[in-house]
Amino acid sequence: MTAIDRARTVAVVGTGTMGQGIAQVALLAGHPVRLYDAAPGRARGAAEAVARRLDRLVEKGRLDVAEAEKARARLHPAEDLSELADAALVVEAIVEQLAVKQELFTALEAIVSDDCLLATNTSSLSVTAVAGPLRNPGRFVGLHFFNPAPLLPLVEVVSGFATDESSATRAWATAAAWGKTPVRCADTPGFIVNRIARPFYAEAFAVYEEGGADPATIDAVLRECGGFKMGPFELTDLIGQDVNEAVTRSVWDSFFQSPKFVPSLAQRRLVESGRLGRKSGHGWFPYAEGATKPAPHTAPPQGAPESVTVVGDLGPAEAVVAMMEEAGIAVKRVETGGPYIELPGEGQLVPADGRTSVEYTDVVYFDLALDYRGATRIALAACDDTSPQTLDAATGLFQKLGKDVSVIGDVPGMIVARTVAMLIDLAADAVARGVASPDDIDTAMRLGVNYPRGPVEWNRELGQDWAYDLLGNLHECCPTGRYAASLALYRQSFAQSVAQPLAAKEETSA
Repeated sequence: MTAIDRARTVAVVGTGTMGQGIAQVALLAGHPVRLYDAAPGRARGAAEAVARRLDRLVEKGRLDVAEAEKARARLHPAEDLSELADAALVVEAIVEQLAVKQELFTALEAIVSDDCLLATNTSSLSVTAVAGPLRNPGRFVGLHFFNPAPLLPLVEVVSGFATDESSATRAWATAAAWGKTPVRCADTPGFIVNRIARPFYAEAFAVYEEGGADPATIDAVLRECGGFKMGPFELTDLIGQDVNEAVTRSVWDSFFQSPKFVPSLAQRRLVESGRLGRKSGHGWFPYAEGATKPAPHTAPPQGAPESVTVVGDLGPAEAVVAMMEEAGIAVKRVETGGPYIELPGEGQLVPADGRTSVEYTDVVYFDLALDYRGATRIALAACDDTSPQTLDAATGLFQKLGKDVSVIGDVPGMIVARTVAMLIDLAADAVARGVASPDDIDTAMRLGVNYPRGPVEWNRELGQDWAYDLLGNLHECCPTGRYAASLALYRQSFAQSVAQPLAAKEETSA
């Protein structure tokens, strides 16, 4: 199935930020575009706003003057829904209310031709439910653009329960022809991005609520150690705490209040207090004129050990061994046991594994890094019984490797490790349930929320057992069901080992 011909009209219903952005994308792809809004005069105002955007692109040298004039000539406001009769595609971007959307599409179905593709830009409602009242739901799809639509490349193409394969393929091809990167997914709560991204926020909020670290420190660790572009606290302040919490609650409710998606009480209190983020002047951080953003906790300088013993294979943290040697720290290797780094005085420095320091004698945990060489910060966790000498030696060791060190509370799984493990688990579960392909999931998470690595790729890099083992330890510490590994991750882990056959029953004679 080919993309919708550029000579055919694309209609956009709803003239807010998303509607205008989608109209601009279709317009610059060469389509005649009609903008419609139920509020009188709003479509004309939106068309003028899109025209001004084209002018700004010309001023910035991103659009040719002649092309801008042609685009403006193809843009038409519609005062009545009947003016959309010749559309080959109608994209809806109106209020997120199921009944309102159903009413709109029921009316559209009586107006447009039978070959017209109908699409909703919903981010939180079921595509299947929106199409429920239609006599021909087979031509109905989700086309979920990300804001701002003209800039962000990702489009989630969502197939409802009754969507025809040909309709989804045609929608995918059209988005690709518009210069977007479309991914296919089934109609599931949150689709790909808003479903799988929940742990990025939830685990950070949980660490904060558990007394592990303050928001500035958690953000810094996820940025400077985990490789994420923004931390979850600053990102939700940018999105709006009310908006982010509403998405979290929608996904939670849609999954019948699964413990995997439990909202944050701390975020709820923030919303109740009116601290919604940048738009209200205060969220997790202050934004009033002259306000100073809190700095992350950074440990003072400590002396590094002259020698250490590395016991066992450090797995994802194996690069630290070569880094210590390059920094002049003498390293002795013991192949069996571990994995840990034995410090002077017999204290141990252990890669995050979902356990806590309180379970052991004189242990300091260190967090997972996207790239231990490239990371500029590392988090360490110790309990009250950890000796000051061991914590100082661990701090000095990573400072010797050129890292800022944040010492956090003794929370299981630390910050980056538990976040990545949960992302991997939700991605594995989504693949197993047919929500989307592994490649589409990784593409969606990289482009939709700018992750440094897709969760499927992360799983390959860390090893097939890493997330399963870490979540198993987390589940022992916090047996609420939140950290229970999915069946998909369980199967994946055991597929790596050699299966043992059941003993054959002895035959008995009569």
